[in-house]
Amino acid sequence: MGKSRTKRFKRPQFSPTGDCQAEMAAAENGTEREEDDGPAAELLEKCSAGLDSNEMPPQEKKDQNRNSIENIANEAVNVLWNICECSSRAVSIFNKEGCLEIVLKYLSRFPTNVGLAISVAYCLQTVTEDNIELLKSFNAPALHVLESAMLSPGSSMEYMLLKTLVAGTVWNLKDIIPSKSQAEIINAILKILSEVLEMDAGEMVIQMKAAETQRLKTAAETEEVAASANGGGLTEDAEMEEVPHTRKVRRKTFISDLLPPTDKELREAIAVLTAQQTALEIIVNMCYSEGPSDDEWEELSSSDESDAFMEHCFSEGGGQLLSPLCLSHEIHSALTNCLIPKKIFEKTAFPNSIAVDICSKNPTWKPLIRKMNTIQCRALVCLQSLLSLLDVEPLGGAPALQALAQHLSQLLFSQPDFAKHVDFLEAVSSALRALLQTMASKNISQCMTPDQLVTLCRAGIHSSNVGVRVNVVSILGITGSVLAKEDGTLETLKTIGCFLLDVITQDPSLVVVGEALDALFDVFADGKEAERASVQIKLLSALKEFQPVFKMKIRKEGRSKYSPDQLCVLDNVKMNLRRFVAYQETVEKRLTT
Repeated sequence: MGKSRTKRFKRPQFSPTGDCQAEMAAAENGTEREEDDGPAAELLEKCSAGLDSNEMPPQEKKDQNRNSIENIANEAVNVLWNICECSSRAVSIFNKEGCLEIVLKYLSRFPTNVGLAISVAYCLQTVTEDNIELLKSFNAPALHVLESAMLSPGSSMEYMLLKTLVAGTVWNLKDIIPSKSQAEIINAILKILSEVLEMDAGEMVIQMKAAETQRLKTAAETEEVAASANGGGLTEDAEMEEVPHTRKVRRKTFISDLLPPTDKELREAIAVLTAQQTALEIIVNMCYSEGPSDDEWEELSSSDESDAFMEHCFSEGGGQLLSPLCLSHEIHSALTNCLIPKKIFEKTAFPNSIAVDICSKNPTWKPLIRKMNTIQCRALVCLQSLLSLLDVEPLGGAPALQALAQHLSQLLFSQPDFAKHVDFLEAVSSALRALLQTMASKNISQCMTPDQLVTLCRAGIHSSNVGVRVNVVSILGITGSVLAKEDGTLETLKTIGCFLLDVITQDPSLVVVGEALDALFDVFADGKEAERASVQIKLLSALKEFQPVFKMKIRKEGRSKYSPDQLCVLDNVKMNLRRFVAYQETVEKRLTT
C-alpha cells in the first residue's frame, strides 16, 4: 500500500505588503525574483542608528522621532521579508550583511511595539528555514531575545501571534539547541501552540465584530452630538479625518496578515486566525521527514518501492527519517501531553456558520472567511501527519478512529459541491487515506459505505489536482483490500476493479496510473471474493493489453516529465505488474477449469 504523503509547509505565502501575487507568479514560473535586499538592509541599519540616537532629546520629540523611525523600520522589515521569501540570493545577502543583529534589536522592542516585532518574527521564520549559514550567527544573547519574546506574558491576540511566529523560528533553530535542552524547548513550543489552538476562533471573530460595531456606533453618536453642538455642520477637522479613514478601509481588504494600527478588533481577529494557521503548519513541520522532499512524498505511491525508498532514506540520513519508529520521544510526549491530536481534530470542523455569515456581510471582514477555511484545511493536513506517525492509543483508540472516520465522511458528504473545493478535497482525502491505512493495519472496521466510496471516487478522479486523484485510488485500494477478505463483497469488488481499470487507461498522469495499478494489486491479491471478481471483470486480459502501453508511456514520457525517484517507482510498478499478471493467470486457470 502506498505511504501517506507528508506535506511540509514552507515560508508564509502572503506578506503584509500585499506582494503575494508576484510571489505566486514567480513560483508558478519556477523562477525567483532577483531583487537585491541591500538597500533594505541599509535602511534597517539607519533606522537602528536612529533609534539609538533618540536617547538624548526631550521626551515629546524623542517619542515622535521614535514612532516615525519605527514605522519606517517596520516597512523596511516587511520589504526585506518579501524579498527573502522569494529569493535565495536575498537570504544569502541577509546572512552576510549582518541583518540578524538589527532585526533582533527590533524584536526586543516587542513590549512597546508589538507590530514591529510581529513583522520581524515573520521575517525570522522565513530566513531561518533551511539556512545553516545563518544558524551559526545565533549566539546566546540572540537566543535570549527569542526566548523573551516567546515567553512574554502578553495575552492579546497579537501577542499570541508573535509568540507563535517566534516558536516557529525556534523550531527552525533546533539543530543548534543542545540535546539536553531539546525536550524543554519542544515542550515550550507545543505549549504555545496548544494555547493558540485552544481558542475558539469563530467565537472570537463574532465577539470582535460585535465590539467593532459597538465602537463605531458610539463614535457615530459622539460625532452626532458634536455636530449638533456645532450647529449641525461638520468641523474642518472632521472633514479632514474622512479621507485617510477611507484609504485605510481600502487597504485592509488588500492585506491578509497584518494591518495598519487602526481598527483594533479586525486586527485582533486576523491575529488569532493567523496564529492558528501558523501553529498548525509548525506542527506539520515538526512531523516532517528530512528524507524525501514534498514532491517525492506526493509521488511515491507504489508499496514495495515506497518501503524500499524509506529504508534507503533512513540509512542514508543517519536515522533522521520521521516515521512511527523514529518520531522522537520528546515530540511524541509533548504532542500527547498537550492534547494536540484532540485540538487538531476540533479544528477540522467547518468554520462557525455565524462567523462566516457576519464576515460575508462586511467587505473588510470578508477575507477572514478564506482564512477560516484555510485553518480547516491545515488542520486536516495536520491530522493526516499525526495519523501517519502516532500509534492508535495516543489517538484515542479504535472507537476514536471510528468516530473520526464518520466525522471525515460527514465533512465530505455534507457538501454537495465538495469536488469544487480543491484544497479542501485534497486535505480531507489525504486525512481519510491516512486514517483508513491506520484502521486497516490494526484490523479496525471501517465506516464508509460503498455508495459513499463510489461518490468520493467519481468526484475526486476528475479533479485537476494530481494529489486528489492519487488519494482517491489509494483509498479504493485500502478499502478494497479489506473487503476482499470478507464474504458477500463480490459486487463492490467488481465496481472497484472496473473503476481502477478505467483510471489506468484514461488518467494522463503516470503517477496516478502507478497508484491505481498498486491499488489493483492490493485489492485482488488474495481472497475468494476477489478471485471471483477478477475473473468476472476480465482483469487478466485488461492488464495484459495494458502492459505494453504502460511500458511505452514510461519510455516515452519518463525522462521529460518525471524525476529519477518517480521513474524508479514506476519501474517497480512495471515489474510488479508482470508478476501480478503471472499470478492472475494461475487464478483464472484454476477457476475456469
